[in-house]
Amino acid sequence: MKRTFRGGVHPPDNKHFTADKPIEVVPVPERLIIPLRQHIGAPCRPKVSVGDLVKRGQLIGEAEAFVAASVHASTSGVIMEIADYPHPVLGQCPSVVIESDGKDEWDSNLPLQRDWRTMDLEEMREIVREAGIVGMGGATFPTHVKLSPPEGKTVDSFILNGAECEPYLTADYRLMIEQPDKVVTGVQICMAILGVDNGYVAIEDNKPQAVTCMREATANTNIEVVVLPAKYPQGAEKNLIKAVLGREVPSGGLPADVGVIVQNVGTMAAVSEAVESGIPLTERVMTVTGRAIARPGNFLVRIGTQLRDVVKFCQGFSDAPDRVIVGGPMMGLAQVNLEVPVIKGTSGLLCLIADDVDRRPERDCIRCGRCVEACPMGLVPSALSIMGERGAYEKARSEYNLLDCVECGSCVYRCPAKRNIVHYIKLAKLLSTPKR
Repeated sequence: MKRTFRGGVHPPDNKHFTADKPIEVVPVPERLIIPLRQHIGAPCRPKVSVGDLVKRGQLIGEAEAFVAASVHASTSGVIMEIADYPHPVLGQCPSVVIESDGKDEWDSNLPLQRDWRTMDLEEMREIVREAGIVGMGGATFPTHVKLSPPEGKTVDSFILNGAECEPYLTADYRLMIEQPDKVVTGVQICMAILGVDNGYVAIEDNKPQAVTCMREATANTNIEVVVLPAKYPQGAEKNLIKAVLGREVPSGGLPADVGVIVQNVGTMAAVSEAVESGIPLTERVMTVTGRAIARPGNFLVRIGTQLRDVVKFCQGFSDAPDRVIVGGPMMGLAQVNLEVPVIKGTSGLLCLIADDVDRRPERDCIRCGRCVEACPMGLVPSALSIMGERGAYEKARSEYNLLDCVECGSCVYRCPAKRNIVHYIKLAKLLSTPKR
């Protein structure tokens, strides 16, 4: 079986800026801005009031819906404000502002010492829920929901997504090299919760050091390390499942429909910490990179740290940034300033100079079909973009499988007319209505 998927592109990976940079710890800033919504799903309800003293790991935002993820204090200090603040994805979001007391004290009884092998499976699933863990590759889907397949769905395989196919980003790569045992423990915990025996670690062949480290960590386990040819967007769930197992997730379906659950590397490290040490998700590893940053690298950053504090720790800008993007160049979101905080899904901060940005103007579609060749979902992006541009949102949704688009940007990368295809598709998704 050829382990690949249809379509895809090969942009320069530009990982050389940070691939060999070990993870550094960014100091806790004086002020943290912690959004009450850092996940797909319902927002959290504040559990603190202005003036309250909090400790690191303390619950400050409670998830009241099943598809939601609780939020915890990233350090100890005083609650200064609960108000709308800038958000890297939502624009603005209700947030809890903590002024650090400089002590960084843990909440009572944290951290703990537990052996997951002796724990009840439902107890571990509940711990993951209470820890507020989400997909840390950027999707931010609550992890406990993935670990609770719908009734009637039989899951037989678990895939760890170690592809990290987005150019520039190396946070997952460094985690697999520096903390492989922690990552593998998270995988084993999730496999136990799901009751599956078949585990896979999927890594692209441009990451040989990560392959070696993960093979050593998975020795004597029922987890196989699968090496895949580098291709973007390998890390998209449906494409990864096709490459690793040869299974096709149906249109409109989910990985569980073909018996598979996929999780990210950073997410598995967080699961391990939550279950074995009781530590909720209050920090994450992210890549700060690009030719505009003075000191690129991989950094462990507290949730709620403003981007300006991260850039300051990296010795600021070496050149005037033309574009500042949260995430990578293909699927990341450009930011208007550095006031936004790091959230659970912030995998990277990409700072580009003017020479890195393609400024060719958008032109009319020339019907060349290159976007169709590149689309990993088998769609017709050119048609979808035209319908989005002209307001034919319902037709795009009902006749052209609009919602199957994963917004990977492969079509835009290949388009000679430089059309903003993904922008038109996002607009169509936003303004169309669900099928009845």
